[in-house]
Amino acid sequence: MPMHRIGMTLAAIGVPVTVMGAAMYVLPGPGLPVLVLGLLLLVAGIATTALGRKQGRTPRPWGPSSSRSCPEQE
Repeated sequence: MPMHRIGMTLAAIGVPVTVMGAAMYVLPGPGLPVLVLGLLLLVAGIATTALGRKQGRTPRPWGPSSSRSCPEQE
């Protein structure tokens, strides 16, 4: 599984956990630990997504503005 997909999954889980933690913080309940956990998941997911996309980029062998054709097409 690509690294940016793992980050997107972590962030997607972190958003509802953060919202639940904020609601539980306002209402009676153990909201602070859930809120902190959700924020940590969200931040970790965003950071992992950013690092995964940065590492996933590969340079083109002849550059983006070259007029040469692709070797597979010849």
